[in-house]
Amino acid sequence: MRAVLDANILIASLLSPTGAPAQIVSRWLDGELELVVSETLLAELERAFAYPKLRDRVAASEAAAFVLLLRRGALLAPEPATAGRRSADSGDDYLLALAESESAILVSGDRHLLDLAAVLPIQTARAFLDELAGR
Repeated sequence: MRAVLDANILIASLLSPTGAPAQIVSRWLDGELELVVSETLLAELERAFAYPKLRDRVAASEAAAFVLLLRRGALLAPEPATAGRRSADSGDDYLLALAESESAILVSGDRHLLDLAAVLPIQTARAFLDELAGR
């Protein structure tokens, strides 16, 4: 199974080591799923780790090591073309295009994206874990 994890899920995996996002990352590291990233996603993650509210909770060295782990261990997919605006937040459209182009499930905590779950393969972290458990 392939998954694209939104930056909010990746960040949450570091902030709450026992939460559902951390469990997904752990399962990826154990080889239970294939994680798909892109340069745009990694850049978004790096920008977010630089925000003051996150710098106080995630050390710069930990953030850099995490991004490097993703860059080296996940499938680094080419940037897909976006098919116009699909999300209420157009900044999220690249995630939809990435997941679609790589036949992956998009895992997010973003309400704008989750509102599209009825028509696109988008799940919360908990729902994705439940699906993994059912396989």
